[in-house]
Amino acid sequence: MAAGFARSGRQVLTVLLLLGTATPALAGPLPLVPLPASVVSGSASFTVRDGAAIATPSGDTAAEAAARMLIAHVRTERGLTLSQTSGEAPIALVRDAAIAGEEAYRLTVSASGIRIAASGDRGLLYGAMTLAQLLSPDRAFGKPVKVDAVTIEDAPRFAWRGLMIDTTRHFITLEAIRTIVDQMASVKLNTLHLHLTDDQGWRFEVKRYPKLTEVGAWRTPPSSGGAPGPRVGGFYTQDELKQLVAYAGERGITIVPEVDLPGHAQALVAAYPELGVLGDRPEVSPDWGINPYLLNPGPKGVEFVKNVLDELMAVFPGTYIHLGGDEAVKDQWERSPEVQAQIKALGLKSENQLQSWLIEQFGTYLASKGRRLIGWDEILEGGVPASASVMSWRGEKGAIEAANLGHDVVLSPAPTLYLDSLQSDRGDEPPGRIIIQSLESVYRYDPMPAGIAADKAKHVLGAQANAWSEYLVTPYQVQHALFPRAAALAEINWSPKEKRDFGGFLERVGPQIERWKRSGLEVADSAFAVDFKVQGSRGEALRANKAVVALSTQAPHGTIRYTLDGKAPTARSKVYKAPLSLTPGVTIRAAAFDAAGNATATARSFDTSRAALLTRTSSELTGCPSGALWLRLPLTADATANGPAYNVNVFDTCSVYPAAPVDVASGFTIEVARLPRNFGLAHDTGKVRRHYNVTPHGELIVTAGCPVSGDDKAAKPMPLGTFPLPDPATSPARFRVTGTLPKLEGDRDLCFQFTSPISDPLYAVERATLTETAR
Repeated sequence: MAAGFARSGRQVLTVLLLLGTATPALAGPLPLVPLPASVVSGSASFTVRDGAAIATPSGDTAAEAAARMLIAHVRTERGLTLSQTSGEAPIALVRDAAIAGEEAYRLTVSASGIRIAASGDRGLLYGAMTLAQLLSPDRAFGKPVKVDAVTIEDAPRFAWRGLMIDTTRHFITLEAIRTIVDQMASVKLNTLHLHLTDDQGWRFEVKRYPKLTEVGAWRTPPSSGGAPGPRVGGFYTQDELKQLVAYAGERGITIVPEVDLPGHAQALVAAYPELGVLGDRPEVSPDWGINPYLLNPGPKGVEFVKNVLDELMAVFPGTYIHLGGDEAVKDQWERSPEVQAQIKALGLKSENQLQSWLIEQFGTYLASKGRRLIGWDEILEGGVPASASVMSWRGEKGAIEAANLGHDVVLSPAPTLYLDSLQSDRGDEPPGRIIIQSLESVYRYDPMPAGIAADKAKHVLGAQANAWSEYLVTPYQVQHALFPRAAALAEINWSPKEKRDFGGFLERVGPQIERWKRSGLEVADSAFAVDFKVQGSRGEALRANKAVVALSTQAPHGTIRYTLDGKAPTARSKVYKAPLSLTPGVTIRAAAFDAAGNATATARSFDTSRAALLTRTSSELTGCPSGALWLRLPLTADATANGPAYNVNVFDTCSVYPAAPVDVASGFTIEVARLPRNFGLAHDTGKVRRHYNVTPHGELIVTAGCPVSGDDKAAKPMPLGTFPLPDPATSPARFRVTGTLPKLEGDRDLCFQFTSPISDPLYAVERATLTETAR
């Protein structure tokens, strides 16, 4: 009999003494994320109670580490304290050479115990994480768990299952990174890509070049008026990163470091101007986007990078080193006689070919050290370097091209796998990109593009989601962006494509969300939150004194229940079946509840009062006919706490209150916010719409209707009020203006156009409220 299943009489007595009421086995799918490759149910069960022991082979440090992870997760997520032993025990981790694959495992539950078998270290760990999920299937914290007999045979579909954290735009502490590492492991993600250098900060200590962190790790915050705040930033020492590498490694996670070049190099050039192209010394950039500073591609630049790579490889032992290669606008190279001479001397035809040549130098150097270079898909533009692997972010085209040429690829397409994109259009979403990437859109993505030839499919390593940090400042915001979409990412990477099912995933991800919450994570509930939509226009509701409101959730999961008396909804509240017809003045409170009666999200409210129906917040405004609202921005770029956020178009600060019921209103109040204008737009600079300002700092122009274009005289809007903007240097960042409305008919779009000079900060409407005519 295998170790872990045979028990002495004393052990049997111990189990009997631990008898208590166990949580009954759950009906329906096992509460596992990601979905295992094979699940075969048995006919018995085994109960795990507080004090149960886990056996590991004597001297097997990886098995012991897996057991420690299992113990930690079960203690936090279920409230049971397990112990580890090298003797026999009802739960056992064992080696089995017949299980092929470093990450494969077999988990067997029978009446006599639980056995996790694997040949590889990660297989044991992932079997332990599956068991941790089986032992926390519900909210019965602290109670024994009855696990139905089952045999799970499991292995991943893809080898690269990654998340990228951007530490450069906003520095993130190592403690916060370790928290993410812990929870990546819980769903079998195995690659953490750390973006360590960019225009806004250099985070990796390079002992040969100390100014990289003395100067390059710190920047001045952008200002929306007045003096800027104190410097912000930080960096990681090599010793700290070695400790992080070890911490992640024990959890089955490889860290891939990124030093971005030849573009995104402003922090580098700020520290060492001689490594730039034109000899000037910029500041470390406070601007998001694309800046012009490039690495010098000559001998001194090549030598610098190789020296940095030596120190990077000494800290990060994984196979891959990421060297960026993205968004390197070549204007500085184009304007440099020295660089142009280098292109000619090398027999190259373009700046893109020079970038390809440069990447190949570093790829060859890394290969000589037993490592491999990976870069963003721009490295293909001058001809794919022979030694490079490609991370495709501009859709799938780069991955298809590279894989068909025989290069390994990782799928990371924007916007689908860009987790700094908002998860819903709700007004309570934190800042980010307004290209909604829901839990479902991530889950529906498949990392095997159709354009890759069948015999080249082996070159697809897997998929990675990226969390760029221009608008992710705090650990709360980073976690909100990552979770629960990380569960969807895990499943598209791990589980067989033919077995994936979004409805089943929603059933299984609920318990995982609860586990994450018990671990102290901020987990977004955007997919499950109730949304409210007035049927017809708000003007129609006000004129009829009747608001018809439809309730829905983004994900089709749970039963919506609601109250109209101000109380929080419960699992016994009224079930929503059809749009609610209400006299304005009632507040609807609603939440969805799962089959067990648990709320799937925090209850949301909708005020149907006449004043509320006459009000539009920033998230309820739309873009002017000439553009759209692309970004949701905080009041200050480096705010360390959650605060108001504003939907804006950085190319034209114009927004619309759609279908305003102007016939029932006599006036308006516009609440305005002034935001930093810190955007590196590179070759898109010309797209910024300049408006002729007729007062020193521009005006807010409120009109009924918006012109379709500047030349369309027929669409000339009706001016309702023009308000000179105050001096940003001496005025508050938030203020309000009020005006009166002439007698108008029906519903009209109200347009809010700011004409501030583009050298001044950015403006946004925080809230627009119509004042109702006295009834």
